[in-house]
Amino acid sequence: MLIPEKTTIGVKIFLFAGLILGVATTPAVAQFGPMLSATGPINRSMGGASTAAPLSASGALLWNPATLSGLDGPQLDIGAELLFPQTSLSSSVPANTFGPGFPPVNMAGRTDNEDSVFALPTMALSYRPEESPFTYGMGIFAVAGFGLNYAGSNTNPVLTAPAPNGLGFGPIFSQYQALQIAPALVYDVNDQLSVSVSPLLDIGTLQLDPAVIAAPDDANGDGFATYPPGMHSRNAWGAGFNLGAYYRAGDWGFGSAYKSPQWFQSYRFNTSNELGQPRTADFNLNLPAIISVGTSWKGIDRLLLAADLRYLDFDNTAGFGESGFAPSGALNGVGYQSIFALALGAQYQLTEAMSTRVGYSWSENPIPSSQTAVNVASPLTIQHMLSAGASYQVTDAFSLSLAYSHAFENSISGPIVLPTGAVPGTSIQSSTAADMIVVGATVKFGGCKRRESCGCGDLQ
Repeated sequence: MLIPEKTTIGVKIFLFAGLILGVATTPAVAQFGPMLSATGPINRSMGGASTAAPLSASGALLWNPATLSGLDGPQLDIGAELLFPQTSLSSSVPANTFGPGFPPVNMAGRTDNEDSVFALPTMALSYRPEESPFTYGMGIFAVAGFGLNYAGSNTNPVLTAPAPNGLGFGPIFSQYQALQIAPALVYDVNDQLSVSVSPLLDIGTLQLDPAVIAAPDDANGDGFATYPPGMHSRNAWGAGFNLGAYYRAGDWGFGSAYKSPQWFQSYRFNTSNELGQPRTADFNLNLPAIISVGTSWKGIDRLLLAADLRYLDFDNTAGFGESGFAPSGALNGVGYQSIFALALGAQYQLTEAMSTRVGYSWSENPIPSSQTAVNVASPLTIQHMLSAGASYQVTDAFSLSLAYSHAFENSISGPIVLPTGAVPGTSIQSSTAADMIVVGATVKFGGCKRRESCGCGDLQ
């Protein structure tokens, strides 16, 4: 039996829309794929390098809790990061690409993301009883997040009205946040070696419109299947752990940490079909395992240098490692590859009260070339970031810190690719840059009780 031409066109446009949307609903400006590369003003100004450089409780609890033992006494960090993403989406489709009159003329356009600001909180506590081999920590901070809000368009094919009135989805909105609660216990094996264990508790929220993670439906029978909205979702709880070690040898410090995958409940969406009838959808989205190794050196008076190398295992992470679409048309996953990332930082003590820092971070692009077609709407391509910051000691117990980071623009582009191959003449490009401003304060509760053995005061 012949398939009606209307249905054939509808299938083509559905495939076009599904492949384009791909990861339009993934984190928008986090540097290490979906992961934030630092937390708090001190860690941010060091480019995230903290696996062997104990400068703040927040940076230690994010990457290597064992370095809490090297801090200059008990302290509380409070900070807030303001994230300013700049993203854009361009696409072009020649006339008649998906059948006679679809589209009737050549179409091309660019759309900038609606201006938005994201606030990322940080709170971290480190406490060490006098003469105790144990240090206790507690951190609460954002570890992943994104947001996209593209307006509908009459010229940008991806953002035109859904078929049969257009080729795309209309407006695209997505928002994801993952907050982590990180208690930690650190034990000094001896004067040089500390080890840590940190059970992790996470809470995440995910909203998508349209929800490409759900199967599309053609409940109204017009021959054009559409994805449902995914705005009514429940929070998902997750859990994992972080194991760390920190070793001090004279002017050198060495650290390593393993942060397990963060295993989340399924995100569940209460949504509806084309006729407004109720339906539900579920999607599994975890966070990747991360291995960090680092070193620090303070062999020059007032100067500290630090370097971290990380490996993020996206290949084996639910929601990120899978690729393609299920037979129902729901997205299996975004097909990320595992990546390496580098963080470099330097701190110089200008005066007894003022310290300054610079940092640089780099990461591989988690999107392989084979997955360009389903990831071109995803702004997860930032690879280079520069940071700078300073701290001022207002009193012996209270200091203020400020940091600024700029993530340099990066773009990906390629043709639309259907299961049958690349569509000649089509093009899509996604570009991303970002700026970050971080402010914070540190309150110290007492002096270091093991300064002679650890040299932690020399790092501050």
